Amino acid sequence: MTLRLYNTLTRRKEDFTPFDPANVRLYACGPTVYDRLHIGNGRMLIVFDVLFRVLRHTFGAEHVTYVRNITDVDDKINARAAERGIPIKVLTDEMTVFFHEDTTALGCLTPTIEPRATEHIAPMIAIMERLIARGHAYAAEGHVLFDVPSMPTYGRLSNRSTDEMIAGARIEVAPYKRNPTDFVLWKPAAPNEPGWDSPWGRGRPGWHLECSAMSWKHLGETFDIHGGGIDLLFPHHENEVAQSCCAFGHDLMAQVWMHNGHLQVEGEKMSKSVGNFITIHDLWATKSFGDHAWSGDALRLAMLRTHYRQPIDFTVRALDEAERTLDDFAKAAAGVEAAPPSAAFIEALADDLNTPRALAELYALRTSDPAALKGSLALLGLSCAGKPCDEPVMSPELEQLLARRKAARAAKNWAESDRIRDELGALGIAVKDNRDGSVSWESKR
Repeated sequence: MTLRLYNTLTRRKEDFTPFDPANVRLYACGPTVYDRLHIGNGRMLIVFDVLFRVLRHTFGAEHVTYVRNITDVDDKINARAAERGIPIKVLTDEMTVFFHEDTTALGCLTPTIEPRATEHIAPMIAIMERLIARGHAYAAEGHVLFDVPSMPTYGRLSNRSTDEMIAGARIEVAPYKRNPTDFVLWKPAAPNEPGWDSPWGRGRPGWHLECSAMSWKHLGETFDIHGGGIDLLFPHHENEVAQSCCAFGHDLMAQVWMHNGHLQVEGEKMSKSVGNFITIHDLWATKSFGDHAWSGDALRLAMLRTHYRQPIDFTVRALDEAERTLDDFAKAAAGVEAAPPSAAFIEALADDLNTPRALAELYALRTSDPAALKGSLALLGLSCAGKPCDEPVMSPELEQLLARRKAARAAKNWAESDRIRDELGALGIAVKDNRDGSVSWESKR
């Protein structure tokens, strides 16, 4: 099977050949942890989880490295912590827990590595030093800025001219800038803000620099696939390319760039001012969209019915149809052992993650091959009708793991709590941490 992916950089569909088939490397931009994630973020999480699964199926699970970062230093984080009157670390830890609740609800696999920006200040400083030494960045008034005109190919990824980039970006006018398009790599930190010592004074990184440092640290100077929402194409991904290519002297940062399309709700752009701003949590844990809470599988299937590169209209009707479809699949697959996915199903996913075509094959498998249906659902990260196919029994091992995780959370040992969550995930158990401190769990199989 040949995997073909649409490459934003070349604007065409191409056969995917990794640099090293024994270590296929994927990076996707993760959340800025200042608030609950909205369903547009959920679409990105689902799309690149499916890609992760397809890569694992194609090259072997042990040969795929998926890095999805957490941005835990940002202006929005500082503002929200001040608004709530709580320490920044308390906010970012709380929102990271909520983020993991959402990814569990959506049926997403845990990425291979989930780095935090605040743990990668040294690589960020190293990149800036390289950029300055190579003539691609300069220091001014406690800031470090990327010199955009120093890179002749800047704008290649987003296919924009300089005039278009100036018009399409929020250009900060500052006397210390050499050019209006130059962007910040490092800026001074106020006394009440997170800050780190650097050759240019106490400061904190720019958002774009964080992803360049984390991808370099965990995937290398160049890697296979970089993904994210289409809204990140410019300026975020364009600036990542500029930083990484100019720092390390390569023509490419990632050989394939993938972007999922925009999401609207019931025919309108999602906006708090319109009143249709919906978080992932709203859907699976409350009745704020439609007349009941929706299963994570229904949310996932509703997203997958539209090809990832196309805009999607997220509606109650789509969720209703997804629930009915999952019920049909569950009835067809009841009592059968899962078999490998059908060849037609795999071929559909290998064609640039053509999930609409893959779902059409699932409908055919309901009557022709229920065992392959069950295996195909698993590859998409879907269980039976949004419910566990086999209800787990509370074993002594499970009881002990849950107790240890509860103790780790009580001690605010988030790293140990996350490690045990992943251990439970490997056993097919999804845990949900409730706001009252209680924990619920269910089988993911």
